[in-house]
Amino acid sequence: MSRKFVLGFDESDSAQAALDFAAGLARSEGAELIVAHVLEWSPYSFLTPEELEERHKRRTEELRRADTALMEPVKARLADSGLKVTTVLRYGHIAEVLCRIIEESGADEVVIGRTGSSSLTSRLFGSVAGSLAQVSPVPVTIVP
Repeated sequence: MSRKFVLGFDESDSAQAALDFAAGLARSEGAELIVAHVLEWSPYSFLTPEELEERHKRRTEELRRADTALMEPVKARLADSGLKVTTVLRYGHIAEVLCRIIEESGADEVVIGRTGSSSLTSRLFGSVAGSLAQVSPVPVTIVP
């Protein structure tokens, strides 16, 4: 049975360290690496249909930008690693969406950087790493 690791990834220095760690771990175990980026997005249920349509257009543009700015460089960086690497881009609450990706992929472990790109948000509402450690269905490795 092939092992799979999910990496929660953003543009932070901690995420870069987590990428190096996860790639090394996957390489040492002959595992697949799934690099996931989740764009925080709240479902405003009180918006008009026109406003929802506009938000959908912005979401599509943001996904395209995230793929270009984050995922393409990761794929290029790991192109010669010999690893099987897939990328996933989604919207929603980061810890919840990462748990869905873990379950959908059948991953064995999740790796995440200790601090992400939204330090003010994490101070107000708790860190993604801390939330994920509490709700993940698989072991969580938090990389400093």
